[in-house]
Amino acid sequence: MTVGEPLSPRPGTTCSPSRSGGEEHNAPVLHLRVFCPTDTVAAALDALRDDPAVSSLGCIPGGALKPRGDLIEASVAREGATRVMGLLDDLGIAETGSIEMVPIEAWISRPGFDASEANPGIEVDSIIWPQVVEMSYDESRLSWGFLAFMTMATIIASIAIILDSQVLIIGAMVLGPEFAAVAALGVALVTRRAHLFASALKTLVLGFAFSILVTTALCLLCRWRGWITEREVIGPRPLTAFIYEPDRWSIVVAVIAGVAGVIALTTNRSTALAGVFISVTTIPAAGNISLGLAFAAWSEVVGSSLQLVVNIAGMAVSGWITLLILRRVGVRPPKPRTRR
Repeated sequence: MTVGEPLSPRPGTTCSPSRSGGEEHNAPVLHLRVFCPTDTVAAALDALRDDPAVSSLGCIPGGALKPRGDLIEASVAREGATRVMGLLDDLGIAETGSIEMVPIEAWISRPGFDASEANPGIEVDSIIWPQVVEMSYDESRLSWGFLAFMTMATIIASIAIILDSQVLIIGAMVLGPEFAAVAALGVALVTRRAHLFASALKTLVLGFAFSILVTTALCLLCRWRGWITEREVIGPRPLTAFIYEPDRWSIVVAVIAGVAGVIALTTNRSTALAGVFISVTTIPAAGNISLGLAFAAWSEVVGSSLQLVVNIAGMAVSGWITLLILRRVGVRPPKPRTRR
């Protein structure tokens, strides 16, 4: 091999970048790093050595200074990542140490290929549950950024309703950040984390309440200035009438969006999320509630409130059921590693 010549994997090995075609990609092999307390090092090494998802394993004695112990590193097939992290967590390492996994940008390894083949499932569809739970906690926290995006999206939705513009409605749907918090409700139910459920529910309730109140205040100001008339609010709006007239199709769309959304989130298929955002009418419903409150158009408020509840409930329940299925599928025992 000459300098500058590209590496080519031998038959039976894999050389894989972590991203392809500009879309997020799940790396088939992950790098495990464990800051392991001294009293659990032997048990951790035994667990990793015997697991078929582990293709390479190393230990640096004394490599961990806080806590005092060893630094363990390993390459793990993505399909077995959740199981491996669970085995280490059962040893109590996370109580005083740290268990970390990061994707490997590129790799060439016959043992890595064998480990991936020895574990059931397809690596791009494999879910790392600790990662999903951590992401859910992050996305379910109420923050000023969340409130800002919710408010801006709701204001744009209100303008779209006044102008009867589907283009602006789509823009408001994409801008809204609420879906991750809705998905966190399903994760909380599957993993039985009451704190996560309460955090996600609080974020949704306060987020919608804040954005509706601010948008209502702006609508009242615009009404006082004569920028909005009652006819524009309660008059015929053929392109945006679906916002305040929920029907059976609202339930169907919410259920499908919930399923698609949690699959996209758990498998890092971010491009699919745009379709989910455009499918549900939570933000447009909030915008119409604001307009209805500003003009005391209670039929608009009631219809849009029902649409909002139907969408959130449909997505949360379907997401929960989907996660239950994914978790059940993902806990199958691995095939034993072939000894050579």
